Amino acid sequence: MADFLQLADKTILVFGVANRKSVAYHIGQELTTAGARVVYVVRSATRQESVSKLVSPAPVLVCDVEHQDQIDRLRDAVREQFPVIHGLVHSLAFADYSAGWLPFHETPRAAFLQAIDISCYSLMAVCNAFKDLLDPEQGSVVSISISTTRMAAENYGYMAPVKAALDSAICFLAKSFSKFSKVRFNAVCPGLLKTSASAGIPGYVDSYLYAEQATLRKEAVQTSEAANVAAFLLSPRSSGINAQGIVVDAGMSINYFDDQLIHRT
Repeated sequence: MADFLQLADKTILVFGVANRKSVAYHIGQELTTAGARVVYVVRSATRQESVSKLVSPAPVLVCDVEHQDQIDRLRDAVREQFPVIHGLVHSLAFADYSAGWLPFHETPRAAFLQAIDISCYSLMAVCNAFKDLLDPEQGSVVSISISTTRMAAENYGYMAPVKAALDSAICFLAKSFSKFSKVRFNAVCPGLLKTSASAGIPGYVDSYLYAEQATLRKEAVQTSEAANVAAFLLSPRSSGINAQGIVVDAGMSINYFDDQLIHRT
């Protein structure tokens, strides 16, 4: 079927593109291939300039989600061009590791609160701002989380509790919006990906290489694979899926006691 995803001519906002390695970039490309009208949202004018070169002729708007007035201006700017938004992608996360690696119990208050604001609360703020623009019958919101928040990896630190809050927010938003619409909220929860954002996590490369060997296929999860799942969740084809986190980890979560890993250790 030529239009299996039924996304042709649908308008979808995609937050969070930084460069070609970004999950949001891959999602946007997948949506464009499916015929959707993608509107990108980035955090600064500098980022707008660089991303515009990647996604032209798609529009690229600016919004720093730490500021409610910018979220409101973004909504107004989008409403002038698009009376209905059929989907929204939240691929935003930030952690300040400038203090270096610290034990979890020494997490700086300011760093944690900024991370929860950008990585979690922004989803709530954006969805609230756009609630009257989201298609009440087939609207879909997709966030990018992680495969598990129960694995206490030292180098990931306080971002795991922040992502756990994001996962919970997905459920509460789904319930809250159900009072007046059929808008669905889901998360794509990939295993370790090779992105520029993840490169900023201390010791990430070693974790990535281990995760690759822990997958059943002994090959890392590709960013495009996470993007494919996001596109499906944004489409009417996934209409029965709501308030879920879809894990995309190539079987890693069942394979920590793989014979090869044990013997190598």
